[in-house]
Amino acid sequence: MEKLQLPPIDYRALAPMLILFGVACVGVLLEALLPRRARHTVQLSLALLACVAAFIMVIRERGTRTITIGTAVAVDGPTLFLQGAILVLGVVSLLLIGERTVEPGGAFVAEAALTVGSQKDLRQTTGAAGGTEVYPLVLFALGGMLMFVSANDLLTMFVALEVFSLPLYLLCALARRRRLLSQEAALKYFLLGSYASAFFLFGVALLYGYANGVHFNQIHAAIANPARSQVLLYGGLALLAIGLLFKAALAPFHVWTPDVYQGAPTPVTALMAACTKVAAFGALLRVLYVGFEGVRWDFQPILGTIAVLTMLVGAVLAVTQTDIKRLLAYSSIANAGYLLVGVLALNEAGVSSTLFYLVAYGFSVLAAFAIVTLVRDADGEATHLSRWAGLGRRSPLFAGVFTFILLAFAGIPLTSGFTSKFAVFGAAVEGGQTWLVIFGVITSMLIAFPYLRVVVMMWLSEPGDSTPAVSIPGFLTSAALTIGVIATLALGVLPAPLLDLSDKAADFVR
Repeated sequence: MEKLQLPPIDYRALAPMLILFGVACVGVLLEALLPRRARHTVQLSLALLACVAAFIMVIRERGTRTITIGTAVAVDGPTLFLQGAILVLGVVSLLLIGERTVEPGGAFVAEAALTVGSQKDLRQTTGAAGGTEVYPLVLFALGGMLMFVSANDLLTMFVALEVFSLPLYLLCALARRRRLLSQEAALKYFLLGSYASAFFLFGVALLYGYANGVHFNQIHAAIANPARSQVLLYGGLALLAIGLLFKAALAPFHVWTPDVYQGAPTPVTALMAACTKVAAFGALLRVLYVGFEGVRWDFQPILGTIAVLTMLVGAVLAVTQTDIKRLLAYSSIANAGYLLVGVLALNEAGVSSTLFYLVAYGFSVLAAFAIVTLVRDADGEATHLSRWAGLGRRSPLFAGVFTFILLAFAGIPLTSGFTSKFAVFGAAVEGGQTWLVIFGVITSMLIAFPYLRVVVMMWLSEPGDSTPAVSIPGFLTSAALTIGVIATLALGVLPAPLLDLSDKAADFVR
């Protein structure tokens, strides 16, 4: 009987993922063993240390170009850049999630559990630390994202998709006050995400029938053989794309985004807006640039149309929003369209500019949601835009910071938003996609209106009785906000170091 031969495994290349998954399992055990009062400090410290240790391993692996676990995982420039981005943004997200706020009645409640609710809900949470189960869930999600951007075959990519999606479904339902809205958002996200995963899996099945394998090199080699069934190829690619476009919040698969962003606890929304987008576009880059490069002229116009539709939907519907979290959701959709413009450049500059954009947008959106967590009154967060009128008179410092972040979203010079848009548009022009750039510029001007409307409302309106003051941020929220603002400014004024790093990283191993 022939002995089963295991594929060679490079544990050092896999170390960032192994660290996060291992510490997440330890966190689950600690959740059961530790006394309630000790859980928050231990779990948060453990999660932050795990992310830092994983990031150190990513740095130590710089320059690595290898495929390990047979053909399942590829560790190369884009993988390490994206993993580093996910870990850094994950640390900032954990700072927001880990903040503990003194609520009426003197109870310390985890910030991740805070949404607008009633005084009855406040009394129910008094004396309960709670919320510490979020930290193992966040680590599982981040670990799945690291696997997602390094997956070198479709089956591994599907497993990674489920590994990071399932914790996010749970995290969206953990709001303690606005329970029904939070649970409704989680249910919508779960059902639509399940459908998207099913489409992805059907696409994998068709592509397996087409290429007799699920590895990207097998698909790439099969495309060179015109005798293969083109129906299986294009049908599989279309179904596969649905799953990826859903996670990236690209139209017409974006409809979950506003409801989930509004219903989920705000720090969890920040985690999804920053880290999930990095993971989704990282996987999309590998699929299009490694697996399906041979049919680039076929999918480019279709995905280009999706990019235009996404930019238009995000820009136009953002104008109609009256809730700040829904406004940021449509902003996220529009930015997904701009990112897809960079992806469709289908050149090295397209990869580089997309990598840069993901990091720049991630820091800005984390800072924006950090401000949202601070604008609150005795009933919780004040997310309706009418409550923000006159905020500049009540809290000029935080209104000024939020104004700066909104200007970055609008692409004003000397902010990371301008630099990142300039980079992806330049790559698209270089790749012959000028028509996408034209639509990108037009929609950038359209979406500037809702941003500037909020700015005008904060500074030129008189504060009313319902205008809340901005809460004094705790240390963790202050740290997250400071990191986001400094990164947004630095990447607008001195973007060269990160641009150089993304240029060096823009080379896939095959």
